[in-house]
Amino acid sequence: MADTVELKKNLPPVEEPKKEEKGLSEDAITKYTSAGQALGEVLKKFIPTVTAGKKVLDLVIEGDKLVAEAVAPLWNKAKNGVKVSKGSAFPTSISVNNVVSHVSPLPSDPEVVLKEGDVVKIMLGIHLDGYAVTHAETVHLAKADSKTSDLAADVIQAAYDAAQVAMRTIKVGNKNWDVTEAVEKVAKDYGCSGVEGMLSCQHLKDVTDGKKRILLNPSPELKRDHETATFEEGEVYGVDILLVTGPDGKAKPDPSRTSIYKKADINYQLKMKTSRAVFSEIQKKAGAFPFTLRALEDEKRARMGVQEAVAHGLLKPYDIVQTAPGTLVAEFFFTIALLPAGPLLLSPQPFWYSADKVKSEKSISDEATKNLIAQPLRAPKKKKAKTAAPAETKA
Repeated sequence: MADTVELKKNLPPVEEPKKEEKGLSEDAITKYTSAGQALGEVLKKFIPTVTAGKKVLDLVIEGDKLVAEAVAPLWNKAKNGVKVSKGSAFPTSISVNNVVSHVSPLPSDPEVVLKEGDVVKIMLGIHLDGYAVTHAETVHLAKADSKTSDLAADVIQAAYDAAQVAMRTIKVGNKNWDVTEAVEKVAKDYGCSGVEGMLSCQHLKDVTDGKKRILLNPSPELKRDHETATFEEGEVYGVDILLVTGPDGKAKPDPSRTSIYKKADINYQLKMKTSRAVFSEIQKKAGAFPFTLRALEDEKRARMGVQEAVAHGLLKPYDIVQTAPGTLVAEFFFTIALLPAGPLLLSPQPFWYSADKVKSEKSISDEATKNLIAQPLRAPKKKKAKTAAPAETKA
């Protein structure tokens, strides 16, 4: 008698291959966009609290708290027994006037209080499963019911317009130097310049300092040291537009000590017990992304422990620099993906900026640049023409 075949036997499920957007899976795009939406909710709550009289320390602590609250309800279901990593992709930093970026003080640092007239740069980021979205924008603490004008208006409008131009220049087939030149062209129209040597990098999963890079206002030496890169479909970039008033974009070290560090891809056996304990805590809490020493349990021990790790290249400090006294720096940072349907802005739109708040007497002179900014970032989908129904034939 022939063997009977059990037709109802459960077969192992066949996994359908995930659709790829040329280097980006649907899962990656979903996590990027979810991180951006969560960041947008944080900004709605946080930006209105950045006002004259507030302490920078209190604000950065609040910003980090809002980020933690925003990611708490997201992606809590474990996959194959592994929880999705999530949290800060960049600690809240608040840098004022001619201080360029990366200010995220500790309780022991000198107190900084915001005052009327300050130009305030705010930066923070969120990652979901290693897919990071970072955002920065500039707020001017103008007098109540008054517009932002003069140098503050020039540099904020210049940085905003330069960011809009950069978004539209980062497209498949263009080169990194195309962005460098486009940003500097806008800056000059407003009597500003790029802060020399500021970097923007390609983003990958768990990586925010990829090999393809964009430089602002590079010196000849810096330009020589960086390769030409061509933008390709499926890539993601974090783009940092930092402009300063005046023709000199040079920056020098600020006396403030940074509290922001990032692990480097280097192996070294730390000798000091404190250094090893601090580095172990960093590995557990920060993972691949920049972190602030405020996230560690003991501030004094953390300050001591990072010194050996920095000396041997295990940690990279995010240095604080400043431009010349009397100058003002504005910043807009955006995260963008290059998809088949066109560029997709992953980070939120700036919350504070609007054209009716900022009144510069200067403007872009080049018509082609004006036309570029007027174009939508992503071309609208063309509607398919309706085909006429075939005429009925009568018998």
